[in-house]
Parts: sequence; C-alpha cells; structure tokens
Amino acid sequence: MKNILSASFMIEMIRTATNMYNRGWDERNGGNLSMLLEEQEVRETLNPEKPVRTIPTGFTAPELEGKYFLVTGTGKYFKNVQYAPEVNLGIVRLKDRGRQADLLWGYEDGGQFTSEFPAHMMSHAARLQVNAENRVIMHCHPANLLAMTFVHDLDEKAFTRTLWQMCTECIVVFPEGVNVLPWMLCGTNEIGEATAEKMRTARLVVWSHHGIYGAGKDLDETFGLIETAEKAAEIYMKIAHLPRINTITDAQLHLLEKRFGIRAREGYLD
Repeated sequence: MKNILSASFMIEMIRTATNMYNRGWDERNGGNLSMLLEEQEVRETLNPEKPVRTIPTGFTAPELEGKYFLVTGTGKYFKNVQYAPEVNLGIVRLKDRGRQADLLWGYEDGGQFTSEFPAHMMSHAARLQVNAENRVIMHCHPANLLAMTFVHDLDEKAFTRTLWQMCTECIVVFPEGVNVLPWMLCGTNEIGEATAEKMRTARLVVWSHHGIYGAGKDLDETFGLIETAEKAAEIYMKIAHLPRINTITDAQLHLLEKRFGIRAREGYLD
C-alpha cells in the first residue's frame, strides 16, 4: 500500500489547512474542513475492513451511507495539521444510515471529528444533490466577511449585490450569490439543517457574526470561492463609511454575464 501521507488528497488537505491558518481564517481551533474521498483512493492507502474504532455521529444521513471523508478533528489547531496530520485529521466511513462512522485512520490521540461534523455532512448531502462534483465543505472565520455582518443588511439579495459591486470578478466566481443565516448556536443539528437548506441554492453560506461555509469540487475551488468573497468584503469594510461616488452598475454586471457565459441569480439584477 502507498504511504497515506504521500496521497495527493492528504497533501492538498495539509497545504490548504496551513494556508487557511496563515490567512487568519482559522484562529486557534476555529473552522473545519471535510472532503469526500473515492473508495479507490482510500483503498490504495488503507484497509477499510479494519477500522480503528467506531464513533457515533449524532445525526442521520442515509444518502451518505458507505461514503468516505477526510475531516479535521475537534479542538484541533489548523497550525498543527502540517506537523501532526495523524492527530489532527481523520478518515471515516459512514454506516448505519449515517448514524455511526468507522474511523479508518487518524485522531491518534483518541480524538474525533469536528463538532461541526453534522453540519458538514448535511451540507455535503445537499450539495451532492445539486452537483455531484461538489466534494469539499470548508468552514472558516474570514475577518472582513464576519465584520460585514455587523454593519450590513443581512438580506441575501442586498448582501450579494454589495459583494458583486466590490470587485469585478465576484459575479463571475459566485453568480448564484451568497446566502446568509442569522446568528445561530454553532455545533448543533439545527444550524446544520439550516445551512444545508441554504446550500441548495448557493455554494456560500454566511453565518452571521461567526464565519462562512463554502462548497466546491475540490480544495482549490472552495478556497478560491471564499477568498474572492472575503476580498470583496475587505473592500467594502474599507469604504463603507465613505460616500460612494462610483460603483459597478447592473448594466456592467450584465456585460460580465455575457462575456463569461454565466447567469446571475434570478431577480438579483435590474
């Protein structure tokens, strides 16, 4: 078998977690990452028939039965992932209609997956119904998007339009816009269910006064999605207190639709 630490999915997960920490998106043990893996790539490095232990998940997800996920651990610091991936990451396979997970590798200190595991799995299930290629769920705390939720209307259309107007590439990168949840208690099935419902119509879901959830086909796409929205929020926070003399108009946003062959969310542009 191949060394699991040399597997491409592991290398990318470690690089991404480190990059997220270096960006200031995942302070302390804030944030979490999960990636759906193919059974074949798991079997190249592990024997799925010999689980280390079984962990209750606290939710039901029959549509994810038998699926494999690489997931960050609860209470783990992103800055340590690169130094001890076998402690800070784990590979699990869901069973019993998603109510349990066999740990196949990782969490060697006796830990388990992130407390946001139910929210991640619910979002995975929702996005896979929309796009079977969406294999990554990323949760982090980008400072400018978080700050924006304190000073901007949380209406999804208004929030999206502001981000689109801050940077020309935004409507190209996330034409479906950004969905927004009011403050909710984290680590619960309730916020997981609410996030999953929002994931049905957008790949970005802002948790007010907390952070953001992003979904994508791989780690690069998902990171870039959040990175773009965060850059737009940074621009907004720098100019929000100033009179706006110029902006990107709806007519110009329509030109971007035509140029890049994308379609903005219905009803969001005049």
